Amino acid sequence: MDRIRINVSAVDYDRTSKDIEAAARRLEEMVHAGDGLDGPAVAMTDSEFAFGWHFFVVSVSRDAVQRLADQMGPDFQALKGKGLEKKFLTWLAGSVGDGGPRFKLAIKEEMESSKYGVF
Repeated sequence: MDRIRINVSAVDYDRTSKDIEAAARRLEEMVHAGDGLDGPAVAMTDSEFAFGWHFFVVSVSRDAVQRLADQMGPDFQALKGKGLEKKFLTWLAGSVGDGGPRFKLAIKEEMESSKYGVF
């Protein structure tokens, strides 16, 4: 199954992970994730703590994100970002970032590319 992997950096792991789980449940409900998706729409790794931040990875079914884009139509296309993945990051950040503690989202594959250095 094709997935979008998102690196999450958060100051407050408990709150941010719960907010991401709530956004994941909304996504699954919106796109009827049980209908034809191969596996869970969203999965999260355990957190690693360093430098005052918690780091973990959220894996999202590309099919679920495409269903969200199709369902939202022009509203999804109006989201900031170039391409499906970046627009989804904007949607996810908006779903999670309601005045909560600081967090950052990034596409994992981009962070591993030479554009950001070798990790």
